[in-house]
Amino acid sequence: MSSGEFVRQMSLGGSASSLRATMWQRLHIDPYLLLLLMILTGVGLVVLYSASGQSLATVKRQATFFFIAYSAMFFVAQISVDVMRRWSPFVYVLGLVLLVTVLFAGTVGKGAQRWLDIGGFRFQPSEIMKLIMPLATAWFLAQRVLPPRLKDVTTALAIAMIPAVLIFRQPDLGTAILVASAGLFCLFFAGLSGRYIAAVGGLVVVATPIMWFFVMHEYQKRRVLTLFDPESDRLGAGWNIIQSMTAIGSGGVEGKGYLQGSQSALNFLPESHTDFIIAVLAEEFGLIGVVSLLLLYLLILVRGLVIGMSAQSTFARLVAGAVSMTFFVYVVVNMGMVSGILPVVGVPLPLVSQGGTSLVTLMMGFGILMAISTEQRRLAH
Repeated sequence: MSSGEFVRQMSLGGSASSLRATMWQRLHIDPYLLLLLMILTGVGLVVLYSASGQSLATVKRQATFFFIAYSAMFFVAQISVDVMRRWSPFVYVLGLVLLVTVLFAGTVGKGAQRWLDIGGFRFQPSEIMKLIMPLATAWFLAQRVLPPRLKDVTTALAIAMIPAVLIFRQPDLGTAILVASAGLFCLFFAGLSGRYIAAVGGLVVVATPIMWFFVMHEYQKRRVLTLFDPESDRLGAGWNIIQSMTAIGSGGVEGKGYLQGSQSALNFLPESHTDFIIAVLAEEFGLIGVVSLLLLYLLILVRGLVIGMSAQSTFARLVAGAVSMTFFVYVVVNMGMVSGILPVVGVPLPLVSQGGTSLVTLMMGFGILMAISTEQRRLAH
């Protein structure tokens, strides 16, 4: 091969690579993140089929939710980062108004007042706040000198805690934790001083007995007590944890095999297709399956953080970091509560558990990451 032919082929290869990059950029899609999400949602459908008692109807319904969620992700990805930044404070105020409305005129379901019915459309404003929180906190901090000073830290904490308290009042402890986490991660990525982190930790320690005696509901206290001694209420509050740990332990290293799990098949494991679906996976695929799933989650987290590090603005960097870490908090809280390390707070396993609203909200968050990734490539050129 002559040197001229070699150069020409390299040029053609480079043009093809550039063309593919331009195509993804025009679609406002990060191909690496999209591939990881598609693999995870595929795994979710496979596990859900077993966890739902081999119900094709449940899998089809979840596939429909996935279609809606991916559509929402693509839509959000088309919104420029600058538009997100400018509209963040207004959307935050709207979110607070909706949360207050829930307390006074919300629809009650499963013992909690978390929904709004508007024109026949029922939704949870707290789910929307999971997206709004990182945007609002990042908008505020991006306009300040970083690392943030004490007064800015205090204001950012207020931005995060006001909606979290409103959500806790519904009551919905799991969602309140996730919403507050999004704001706190923004502060962390803004370069929060170590002494401020220690101060926040001290406040948590001081507030814990106050929360226990004057704020927490009785069922929430039972969940905490059950965490330390599930056997104290084997047929009540401790049932879920006992059965999930039994399923996890029986799976061993390699698992019993797909569709061979007994805990969910015999209905010993409540909520096996939602909050406790990881126990089904552990029983059928063992430690190898759980570690493989966790690795997939870690790859998604790493890709989100890489997008954040490559972002062209402070606002985009803070949002990408907060969205990525909040997604991983989902994973940690769910796996922690199913394995008996954390209290049961009703947090589904992201993109694997059956769900509708939370699934769409999660994918919209990834749409924000896609928009940030596309923005940084566009500006780089």
